[in-house]
Amino acid sequence: MKETILLFNLADKQTRRKVELALFPLKLRLRYIPKDQYNQPLGALAGLGDVPPCEACYEGEELPDTMLVFAGLSDARLNQVLLALRRSKSGTFPYKAILTPTNQFWTAPECFAEIAREHELMHTETPMNQPTDLSVNLPKN
Repeated sequence: MKETILLFNLADKQTRRKVELALFPLKLRLRYIPKDQYNQPLGALAGLGDVPPCEACYEGEELPDTMLVFAGLSDARLNQVLLALRRSKSGTFPYKAILTPTNQFWTAPECFAEIAREHELMHTETPMNQPTDLSVNLPKN
């Protein structure tokens, strides 16, 4: 599979230009996904032949924020891409995913919802003095 970045809801032209300039030297394929294709499986959008496309057009809401999906990148290439994006000062993109055998069948709204759920879990603070599941049954010394 050709190294591809799927870009969803990246409407700002200045930000698009910064992203393109940052990633052009890396010779990746950038695919700006229009809203009417948000019901397509991510794998189909990335060009995986074994993921069938959906026939219907998406008629739902726009995603709440920009989302990037990386397909076919090695760890080293992903690190290069992330560094190039940081250096470009094109803004932060908190909603990012790597195409996997599990999420290749998801639609953009499904993927965005999962990333948002994970972000919420990671950024939810727990009280310091409250026992966690791991410490509840520990013997006291």
